[in-house]
Amino acid sequence: MLLVVQLLYYLISYSRPYKKMRISDKDSVSETTLPVSVIVYSKNESYNLEKYLPSLLSQDYPLYEVIVINDGSTDESDDILKLFENDYKHLYHTFTPQESRYLSRRKLSLTLGIKAAKNDILLFTEADCYPPSKDWIRTMVRNYTNETDLVLGFCAYTENKGFLHKLIAYDNLINGLEYISSALKNNPFGGNGKNLSYRRQLFFEHKGFSKSLSLHAGDDDLFVNETANSLNTRVEYSKDSITKMAPVERFTIWKSMKISRAATQHHYKGRQLFFYRTEKATSLLFLLATIASVVSGLVGNPIVTGIALLCYILLFATKVVVLKKSAKMLQQKMSIALLPLLEIIQPLFELYIYIYRVFRGKKDYTFTIGNK
Repeated sequence: MLLVVQLLYYLISYSRPYKKMRISDKDSVSETTLPVSVIVYSKNESYNLEKYLPSLLSQDYPLYEVIVINDGSTDESDDILKLFENDYKHLYHTFTPQESRYLSRRKLSLTLGIKAAKNDILLFTEADCYPPSKDWIRTMVRNYTNETDLVLGFCAYTENKGFLHKLIAYDNLINGLEYISSALKNNPFGGNGKNLSYRRQLFFEHKGFSKSLSLHAGDDDLFVNETANSLNTRVEYSKDSITKMAPVERFTIWKSMKISRAATQHHYKGRQLFFYRTEKATSLLFLLATIASVVSGLVGNPIVTGIALLCYILLFATKVVVLKKSAKMLQQKMSIALLPLLEIIQPLFELYIYIYRVFRGKKDYTFTIGNK
């Protein structure tokens, strides 16, 4: 039974993005060039701004501006932005007041950027991200029709050495397949602010981030979860639409990112998150059942061992095919050789994050009753 459940998840849900690749889907996209405001969040990212900002400023798109929100940086970010502004007239930057308290500074920064935007179509990314293609804006924006309010994109990590990076890349691939697959099934539930687009009008119609002001995070996934539906949301994951992100160098940084995402997932509406958590649970149960069958077969009936190993090989081969094709499609490098280990550690780490939040959950909030 567990084998059948796992096969259905991979053959239907996780393989859906690959099966429905829309690279050549000419009938469902628009070729109009709507004016776009690209909004970039930055905090102490002078190195990344200098390295990645040119790829945003040199897009092959006629009508766009780039707005960088400098969130109280103490490095050379401001000087670098001023130098770029001398050469690129469509670049602007603003800053978040240092005295802001009891607010999510990130949400405040993005709100300031959105208010400063001249155009209705907003395209979001971050200072440590870049689009490899000059057609990034074009491919994301081509999805807008009169009914479209949001476009979900994908951001892949650049390749790096070490087991931590391989775990992060695997986690990023799985999370991406989950929200892309759900959106393709007309049941969107989340997105990634490193590659996300929505209308400025939608932001103000829903009163911005007002529903999640008590949380530090939630400017991307929770906002999408609140506003997206089967009619107003599209997903774009063609080659030119994908952005890349600099690798996470330290475990503590990734842990912090996972804690923030777990805090917002607690407020998700719908059952999609439960659907994918069930997959992780059945995956671990299947592994435990396989180990138990192999051990019991060795001391009893060898046929039981053989059947258990055949079932595991069948499922593993299915996962390899689906994830390898999906990783290539989304330009997310991952280690197939380490897959058996990664698919054990990743859900266990998410369980650890959940337990951690139970005891440290107050840190998710921008203020407490005692601070008001």
